Amino acid sequence: MSRAVAHKPRRARRLTEAQFLRLPDDGRKYELVDGEAKEVPAGHEHDVIGAELIARMVPAAKGRGYVAGSQAGFRMANGNIRSPDVAFTLKERLPDGKPAKGFENGAPDLAVEIVSPNEDVADLLRKIGEYFESGAKQVWLLFPETRTVNVYTAPFEVRTLSAEEELTGGDLLPDFRCKVKELFEL
Repeated sequence: MSRAVAHKPRRARRLTEAQFLRLPDDGRKYELVDGEAKEVPAGHEHDVIGAELIARMVPAAKGRGYVAGSQAGFRMANGNIRSPDVAFTLKERLPDGKPAKGFENGAPDLAVEIVSPNEDVADLLRKIGEYFESGAKQVWLLFPETRTVNVYTAPFEVRTLSAEEELTGGDLLPDFRCKVKELFEL
């Protein structure tokens, strides 16, 4: 006589930071969120916009800090590992004034996310909150579809800049400025 046995679905095991680091490189970008490797989709246009912003930020950052692209990881206060599309970190916040060989502790001073049309708004708002909880001073959201930039100076303090307005680095990057539309001219 055979008997049917009901099996409980297995819960996915939470990844540790060390396990996350050892995941094989499949050419896609991931963040560690609540113990799971979460794919962060990006296309070619997305990367080109990021490269344009980096090229404009680097001269303004010389001597003040470091600009990084989407491969840099930052350990948030809640343990998540986030990789903004573009990041700027002041030298004075880094041990010995140099970038870490692994993940940085805390958020960059400025985190920039280039928003894809299919990106979940709740996920974006959560990221913004994590960046500020972990020490960010500003978060920029770039919207290629509308050619606008949302500049956050706190989780709920946002200013939307249109294509004709000037984006500046404020106190973080006083020498950085460009028209918003210039970031989206492909």
